[in-house]
Amino acid sequence: MYIRQAKPEEADKAARLIRLAIKEIAEALTGESEEEKILSVLADFFRKRGNRISYENTFVSVHDGEISGLIVAYHGKDAQELDEPILGQLRRKRKDPSITFDKEAEMSDFYLDTICVDPNFQGKGIGSQLIRHVEEFAKQQGYPRISLVVENVNEGASRLYKKLGFEEIKTVTISGFEFGYLVKRTEELLV
Repeated sequence: MYIRQAKPEEADKAARLIRLAIKEIAEALTGESEEEKILSVLADFFRKRGNRISYENTFVSVHDGEISGLIVAYHGKDAQELDEPILGQLRRKRKDPSITFDKEAEMSDFYLDTICVDPNFQGKGIGSQLIRHVEEFAKQQGYPRISLVVENVNEGASRLYKKLGFEEIKTVTISGFEFGYLVKRTEELLV
């Protein structure tokens, strides 16, 4: 297995993994309710530059030529700008210019937005390896802290993140669902 930057042509696989990870939030993000349309919108944004779920913010793990997982990450200071293309499309679709997204990332954090391992590859430590890869990337970029959110009901993921050194500092609401906001200082990543 190895981890590398995602490519635009991997949009269909990436859309399925993103959908698995963000569940109902995908409907709020895309403005769609039919699965095929949700996946189409996610794939379209993945192919494009300059938005939160773009290939340029995504790393993928690869096993025997097949994508086994992905992680989408960006700096919190860029979150609002990265949301604008998605918000613009959603506002036009719903004919409602007042639509906004809930704030997920703190401005000073390097934010791990979406993490998903293909169900066929789960249980092999891929999620942990993807997180460590992005931790190292964040450290090399000089970001002092990384963060992520986890649904309060997702006990397995919460255990994993805490095992990897993340600490919950608050609760946030995203699209009507409660999430723990977990952080890890990059200084702790020094060997």
